[in-house]
Amino acid sequence: MDTPENTNVEGPTSAGFVAVLGAPNAGKSTFINQVVGAKVSIVSAKVQTTRTRVLGIMMSGQSQLIFIDTPGIFNPRKRLDRAMVAAAWGGASDADTVMLIVDCATGYDQNTQKIVAGLKSKKRKAILVLNKVDLIDKPKLLDLTTQMNDDEVFTDVFMISALKGQGVDELVAHFAKTVPEGPWMFPPDQISDMPARLLAAEITREQVYHQLHQELPYAATVETESWEEKKDGSVAINQVIYVERDTQKGIVLGKGGAKIKSISSAARHELAEILDQKVHLMLFVKVRANWGDDPDRYSDWGLDFQA
Repeated sequence: MDTPENTNVEGPTSAGFVAVLGAPNAGKSTFINQVVGAKVSIVSAKVQTTRTRVLGIMMSGQSQLIFIDTPGIFNPRKRLDRAMVAAAWGGASDADTVMLIVDCATGYDQNTQKIVAGLKSKKRKAILVLNKVDLIDKPKLLDLTTQMNDDEVFTDVFMISALKGQGVDELVAHFAKTVPEGPWMFPPDQISDMPARLLAAEITREQVYHQLHQELPYAATVETESWEEKKDGSVAINQVIYVERDTQKGIVLGKGGAKIKSISSAARHELAEILDQKVHLMLFVKVRANWGDDPDRYSDWGLDFQA
């Protein structure tokens, strides 16, 4: 990718990568979408929904901030888990700045302790961002801040509500002042580097999680098979939802196909808003027992199959 020329810009410019680390469900994707002002990363009440590295890009004055939304760091059990955790640490090592976002309601849990230990071992300093501060009493918030500051990993502490936007402007302003001086790395109006086909698949996967989170724990993935721009300005998208077993296929389809129609309707509506065009979305459900061991899928997600 060619570096965009900073034309018609007065004064020095700066640009930098900020890795967003955190335990599963700490609010990383919500934060990224909040600062960018648009959906670039899927959000779900389920943990471990972010599978790939996602860039959220925003401008703050003369500074271009490139936030790396990483998969949550947790104890990996399967190949996909290991690849996701490796991607998260890879994002941190490549970044100019690291922020650790912590769910105040969860506190200093084992997953967060593991991340702090990893930062220590890598001799990496970070910004501590306490999220969901509106859900915790101030005395408990102060106790959590003191407890985490004892680790001497954090250079600064910010308190935010990513969902409500509370405290986010102050955090962004801090990053805008501290990223390295230099040319912008993306056009100033670009908000993500995620290909449209992958984003569309992620939007549908988010709806699968929303609507089937009790019946279908992490057994599904979505792939965009075709994308056709129509002469009338609309787009026709065909996607496949892969599940691991025949019984799961029935769950996704629902009685009389009602569930997949609901998933399709919700995903189509959101995609139309994001793409700003009419969307024709066709969903199919296929059984692929070992989709989690398919190297091609890891390549699509930007994950290391050998991690």
